[in-house]
Amino acid sequence: MFLSVIIPAYNEEKRLSNTLIEIDKYLRKQTYEYEIIVVNDGSKDRTANVVKELFPIIKNLRLIDNKENRGKGFVVRQGLLEAKGKYRLFTDADNSTSIGQIEKLLPYFQKGYNLLIGSRDIKGALIANPQSGHRIILGNVFNLMVQAIVGLWGIWDTQCGFKALTAEAAQDILPKCRIDRWAFDPEFLIIARKSGYKIKEVPIVWVNDPESKVKFKGMVRMGIDLLKIRWNLLARKYE
Repeated sequence: MFLSVIIPAYNEEKRLSNTLIEIDKYLRKQTYEYEIIVVNDGSKDRTANVVKELFPIIKNLRLIDNKENRGKGFVVRQGLLEAKGKYRLFTDADNSTSIGQIEKLLPYFQKGYNLLIGSRDIKGALIANPQSGHRIILGNVFNLMVQAIVGLWGIWDTQCGFKALTAEAAQDILPKCRIDRWAFDPEFLIIARKSGYKIKEVPIVWVNDPESKVKFKGMVRMGIDLLKIRWNLLARKYE
């Protein structure tokens, strides 16, 4: 298995079907083996049924169906660890970053990088349908908090939901993680950096979804989680 694509999903019955069809349409044209894994995070709608209905159409589709809501971090880790691919990508159910952008990431694995971040905030990135002003401000504030509190200096977009890593890195880094919800990205990135893995930000094309689920309350919770990560670092809990 060359590539595993992991999609965390919580109440995504309206958007998920189109996203899965688009991903499969692209991947079936490639020469490598792939799988698509949807990890249902205890959805209260028909998310799991939507996936099951696509089994006859998408042959490489798998479903991990959690009955309880555990958080995006938990289900992303779950999918990445149960995946079989040499390279493992997780991406959002809203398809803000099209699967074709993987072509920009894959060459860097051959250059020795272990973890690749699809970035909206570096030179060469393109944002279609930009976010509102207050969301941009919230995002910039959170990014500064990440760099200052956790120590991820030099990584400008920790939160974009389009990241890929090697199977080896996944198996080593993810079992050490402790944050189950939105701040899991900074946590596994700082663990990767402390473990000596090579990280690369790659500019991508990103389409803003006005229905994004991240709200101000979520930003506050992420801030609290950043403090937990900082404490874990000081307490050497990641070693």
